[in-house]
Amino acid sequence: MDKNLLNLQKKSILITGASGFIGAALVRRICAENPHAKVIGLDSVNDYYDVSIKEYRLKELAKLPNFTFIKGNLADKKLIDEIFAKYQPQIVVNLAAQAGVRYSITNPGAYIEANLIGFYNILEACRHSYDGGKPGVEHLVYASSSSVYGSNKKVPYAVEDKVDHPVSLYAATKKSNELMAHAYAKLYNIPSTGLRFFTVYGPAGRPDMAYFGFTNKLVKGEKIKIFNFGNCKRDFTYIDDIVEGIVRVLQGAPKRQTGEDGLPIPPYALYNIGNNSPENLLDFVQILQEELIRARVLPQDYDFEAHKELVPMQAGDVPVTYADTSALEKDFGFKPHTPLREGLRKFAQWYKEFYGKEK
Repeated sequence: MDKNLLNLQKKSILITGASGFIGAALVRRICAENPHAKVIGLDSVNDYYDVSIKEYRLKELAKLPNFTFIKGNLADKKLIDEIFAKYQPQIVVNLAAQAGVRYSITNPGAYIEANLIGFYNILEACRHSYDGGKPGVEHLVYASSSSVYGSNKKVPYAVEDKVDHPVSLYAATKKSNELMAHAYAKLYNIPSTGLRFFTVYGPAGRPDMAYFGFTNKLVKGEKIKIFNFGNCKRDFTYIDDIVEGIVRVLQGAPKRQTGEDGLPIPPYALYNIGNNSPENLLDFVQILQEELIRARVLPQDYDFEAHKELVPMQAGDVPVTYADTSALEKDFGFKPHTPLREGLRKFAQWYKEFYGKEK
């Protein structure tokens, strides 16, 4: 696909979900490499998981001279419109969302508010950024998820695959985001790119993710439940690889073009960002245990076998995630590559530093 190459220097860049795992890492990277860019971060800092980790991330971001943080809800249309009016972002990265498959089973309303209404507010603000002939938003990049693939049997998952059978409301909202973005790209010529992330992990990550939750339980001496009797496979993707992918993609906006009918061809693209190398959950847990012992989070003689329990698959889960990243490689020359052991080693070291005084 033809791209408009964007220079991030001196740009006004809005990143939603800025206190989140991916959002905070992206803010740090963009601010460090583009000191003349103006980066605005929005986040509600909700208590879906341990707020102290979000506060830790924000404390780090507060040191950046070209970063402005706004605490607020994506579903607050008035606030979103005010942010766009004041800062006139040229690049928008929408990472704010209610995450988690299992939580969507018991708290569906949170997903409708953040993932549908919130994303609609972003799309509308992008649409009206062109009012009065203004140049407006040059590129909207938004987070989708590997969850949209549901229980597709064909692997690896390619963006061309049909994704019409979600197995969770979370997945359904992410697929809806892709459809909404495509409609707005077609109707209002908004250059938009969706990114389907595959099981992101690393330091200062999300405590609701398996590797973090397992660690918390093991430290407390509790049993960890390994679903599908350990036969799940996940395409674990290290946070730095995700950020590298986002940075490359947001600099390559789909070109606006006119079709034979005189109407816009939607300037729209979709990519997987995954490690293209799924790991068996039991192997993953073994490496995690070894790295936690190495970092002295767990004692050398930890009885791991006594602390794990193999259980059946849970509702909303899928047996395998596996990304076909050929489109990302072709268009941006990038493929995630961090080995699982290296990524888990960095997580274990961070965990020791962050929680060390408490344990």
